Amino acid sequence: METHKRFGTAPVFFTAISTILGAILFLRFGFAVGTMGFWGVILLILLGHLVTIPTALAISELATNKRVQGGGEYFIISRSFGLNIGSTIGITLFLSQAISVAFYVIAFTESFEFLFNWVLSKYNFELPRQAISIPAMATLAVIIFKKGASLGVKLLYWVVAILFISIAMFFMGKTEFAAEGVVSFSNLEFRNADSFFLIFAIVFPAFTGMTAGVGLSGDLKNPSKSIPLGTTLATFSGLIIYFFISYKLAISASPEQLVENQLIMANIAIAGVAIIPLGLAASTMSSALGSILVAPRTLQALAKDKTFPVRRINLWLAAEKNSEPVNATLVTSVIAMVFVIMGDVDAVAQIISMFFMVTYGSICLISFLNHFGSSPSYRPSFKSKWFISLTGFIVAVWVMFKISTGYAFMSFLVMAVLYIYLSYKNKERKGFEALFANTVFQLNRNLHMFVQKQQKAGTNKEWRPSAICISQDTFERFDTIKLLDWISYRYGFGTYLHLILGYFSKANKKLANEEIEKIKEIHKGVENHVYIDSLISPSYTSAIAQAIQLPGISGMENNMMILDFDKENCKNLNNIIDNFSLINAGCFDVCFFACSNIPVNFKNGIHVWIKSGDYDNANLMILLSFIILGHPEWKKSSINIFSICDASKVNTEKTNLEEMVVSGRLPISSKNINIIPLQENVSTKSIINQHSKYAGLTIIGFLEETLNHEKESLFAGYDEIGSILFVNAHDQKDIS
Repeated sequence: METHKRFGTAPVFFTAISTILGAILFLRFGFAVGTMGFWGVILLILLGHLVTIPTALAISELATNKRVQGGGEYFIISRSFGLNIGSTIGITLFLSQAISVAFYVIAFTESFEFLFNWVLSKYNFELPRQAISIPAMATLAVIIFKKGASLGVKLLYWVVAILFISIAMFFMGKTEFAAEGVVSFSNLEFRNADSFFLIFAIVFPAFTGMTAGVGLSGDLKNPSKSIPLGTTLATFSGLIIYFFISYKLAISASPEQLVENQLIMANIAIAGVAIIPLGLAASTMSSALGSILVAPRTLQALAKDKTFPVRRINLWLAAEKNSEPVNATLVTSVIAMVFVIMGDVDAVAQIISMFFMVTYGSICLISFLNHFGSSPSYRPSFKSKWFISLTGFIVAVWVMFKISTGYAFMSFLVMAVLYIYLSYKNKERKGFEALFANTVFQLNRNLHMFVQKQQKAGTNKEWRPSAICISQDTFERFDTIKLLDWISYRYGFGTYLHLILGYFSKANKKLANEEIEKIKEIHKGVENHVYIDSLISPSYTSAIAQAIQLPGISGMENNMMILDFDKENCKNLNNIIDNFSLINAGCFDVCFFACSNIPVNFKNGIHVWIKSGDYDNANLMILLSFIILGHPEWKKSSINIFSICDASKVNTEKTNLEEMVVSGRLPISSKNINIIPLQENVSTKSIINQHSKYAGLTIIGFLEETLNHEKESLFAGYDEIGSILFVNAHDQKDIS
């Protein structure tokens, strides 16, 4: 039994609300109202909550789908995006939480302004802020380090009580300015619109704290109940309180007073001289408490996931004493103390905001992707809406760049470097796990349906190859997979079916799975755009009959069949020829790929051989050569077109081919169009052997009538050439 999980909903709510109603409320909110006016600040609050409310709803939803363990936000992100991305965000989140402790402690010293003023007037000595902040940080660290979260939560109750009392006294306070009734709800205004995002950057941290309680997830009795309830209640409570505080400030003091006096609330509240500094101390200390409770648990969760490169460091940071992350707390305290000693964290505060925005945006994105992915395993008891989560993500990213483009880019750069390093050190970890798999599945499904509807509606006029190949000689040669990869890289789609002859059975299915894994292992580490699968069938003919009826993986129907044979050993060529009419009946373009042992010499380009008048095949061959040329291996290659015709038709043929190239906007130079006159006693095959001996790939067309008449001899006689792609187009392709 996990007896250390001892907290309910209250700590989640109080940790969040005390962070929301923090230093910015007392020190900067009056300045914001004085500068922007009531309606300007209301707009600021609404914009800020376009991020915080979707995040609160998203994290509440995610927390009710699976048990959230230690690490809170980090746990949710890492279990959704994968450990490498999760750890990247988790490290920056931890640093933000740790530095936030220092930020709140430094703000805490502002509540002792009376002391600094007294020392200055009495002894003419300006007491440094560190005289208060360093002992305060040390005391806080000792309390948490010695007593842990239990005492921290008990103190949290006290400081939250003081915080709410001070806010209540503020609302009950009256001023001469308010009594004069100079400002009423009817004449409140919106000022200095050009300073909107500058002021937004100052006050936005006031709204960022709703997820603070999530970091206690590992210490909660029932996280799936406490996190949604505590987080959403704190978020909406903060929204309402800020509305009323804005109105109270607007009607209680002039804009000049609000801008000039950072503790203007002290002039408004009952006994404000004492209660507001006390409330500021309570709010900042409660925020510091919340952060110093959460940050070590994030660090401990990172260590438990073996994020750091040294095993001993992970073990040391993950260590517990009485269910408290003692070593992680020590590290957090040291980091916070360093920034407290520095005393000025204004620049760092913007980075903190950036990383928090990345965290909030990530949480909203995870929620959206889970909605979009529609996984059956995603069954949260608390549900947000996909458009709310998407809005939160978009606004979070937009606000980052509005606050500071430089810091936004810097944040992404730091995270990119961290991700590259973590991916290098932890290559065995999965990248996106099931979240993106489900999303890609849904996107793929919807795109399939869209493509199919477009085809049926006749709106998709452009041709592109969707090729399918069947071969039982996969382990004898991989040339055909390479050909499919050339076709599939940029413009087309390719499916390779490894054929296992036999009847479907448990044994053959097991064999098929094993051989597919072998093929994938062979191609591991090689960029390949071919979908590889297996097909079990009792004969080659039945396999082809099955294959031509398969739906295309791209969503469009397969339209090309590629069958391969070895040029030096044509053992299965007979079988291929016998099945031509079956493939042709399915309205497929048919390609016979004669694989050669001669290595492909890419720099010598692709040679396309066209027979006079055979423009059905010609268009397809030229399009295929253009498509293959799009692969990086053919980057420095070129297409050479050869046509054999009567001497009297040389000029006409040259003109026709040049017009075809120009109208089709094909990257083929006029000098690469070669017209060869027919010669007596010189066979066509001899001419091809002579000109294409060193070609990287040769493409030759053939007609059905010629195939039926010449059979195997049609493909013989090309001994001096490397691999050849014989092409038969079912219909003429539009090349323009």
